[in-house]
Amino acid sequence: MTSKKIFVLLAICFGLSISRAQENRSGSELKEFTLEDLEDLLMAHHPVVKQAKLLSETAKAQVAQARGKFDPALKAAFNNKYFGNTDYYNHWNSELKIPLWLAGADLKLAYDRNVGTYTNPETTTSTAGLSGLGISIPLGQGLIIDNRRSTLQQAKVMVAYAEAEQLKQINAIWFTAVKDYWDWYYAFRQYTLLKEGVQLAEERFKAISMQTRLGDKPPIDSVEAAITVQERKMQLAKYEIALKNSRLILSNHLWNEYEQPMELPDNAVPTTIDSVKLSPSPTMLGNLLEQASDIHPELSKLWSKEQQLRIEERYRKEMLKPKLNISGTLISSRRNFNEYIPHYYDFNWSNYKFGLEFAFPLFLRAERGRLKEVKLKQEQLQYDLLITGRNIKNDITTKYNDLTAYSAQLKLQVASIDNQEVLLSGELQKFDLGESTLFIINSRESKLIDMKIKKEDLITTYNKALAELYYKAGARLLAN
Repeated sequence: MTSKKIFVLLAICFGLSISRAQENRSGSELKEFTLEDLEDLLMAHHPVVKQAKLLSETAKAQVAQARGKFDPALKAAFNNKYFGNTDYYNHWNSELKIPLWLAGADLKLAYDRNVGTYTNPETTTSTAGLSGLGISIPLGQGLIIDNRRSTLQQAKVMVAYAEAEQLKQINAIWFTAVKDYWDWYYAFRQYTLLKEGVQLAEERFKAISMQTRLGDKPPIDSVEAAITVQERKMQLAKYEIALKNSRLILSNHLWNEYEQPMELPDNAVPTTIDSVKLSPSPTMLGNLLEQASDIHPELSKLWSKEQQLRIEERYRKEMLKPKLNISGTLISSRRNFNEYIPHYYDFNWSNYKFGLEFAFPLFLRAERGRLKEVKLKQEQLQYDLLITGRNIKNDITTKYNDLTAYSAQLKLQVASIDNQEVLLSGELQKFDLGESTLFIINSRESKLIDMKIKKEDLITTYNKALAELYYKAGARLLAN
């Protein structure tokens, strides 16, 4: 090897060592932004996540509303008419009604005082008034379940429905964030690899230019080296725009605790990936299928809807019964205002009020129509469960097959890169011996860069497919 060639090789090696030293120095200022960091920020502060969490709170508020139908209610009314020195009427009516869960009954405590010249004799009381303790019970329609119990039970079921919808929305926003993260990873790796290619082309151009001045290389080689630098710089500018855009898209998922949007710092870099570890485990498919059959949000929503329809069916069947309500009240007049409450009233079986109410529509067309509608909805729901379950299973299996294929392609790509590096190394040795051309060197090197970018593309595709696999299973891919 001539002294000129030795000088050129030393210059190239020296240039590479300077470049790597600069990379190390700049790398010390960079900070790795991992999927775990993204998960912590997104789950803690993202508005969509906070909004989704309100769904279950809304459902619980509806349960509280339904419970309100069982709250005791106190009502009172007073009416008085005095005209022409005549007390026409003086009415005071009050009632405490306590709904009971058992048998749909209502317990009532009442006090009435109806006096006056023109008061209806049926409602007239003594000046002390009458007190009553009674209960009303439905013996037919409403004994097993009534509207208020049906509403409360359905509201409780809808809490599970809301929680499933909440999980679905959180999984969706996390899946979108993970895809954007890996798009940013690919843009960063693409830019980094081509930037290294530009540095290699610039160093080669300097070395060729030096050899040209020394007369060891023809001027045309210097021109070709310059063209390679220009082409890679043009491509690098395009990748730089793609990197900036991917950074902005990922920033859409970043919020602080004050609900203010955050920007991904310029010194943030994505995590480093070991392609050797990117391989699905043999038990992954079975575990995800089992998990999906138990907790998938879409299935959970359908199961909740199924429970709700069962409650509605019970209620509609109850409405087919005749309405038969009985009520009874023990009444007593106040005796002495100075005595304690246990001696305040004198309730006994001799003083009472009793009522009986019966009603029954002869054709029951409205009730039978509503019951049939509920049964048709249940039948439709069973079809939905079958279709949804099968689609979920097929989606999971399809994505797992894609994941397996990407893993195999990635292994082949890594082997191809190793072979291409061997070819490039051999071509460089031949070039040093004058047995190769700069065109072949550039072609081999550009091919190697493209293959490395393709490898990063496969890594990105694999990780996005992995996130989608978990999303299809109704789960969230947790950051490691």
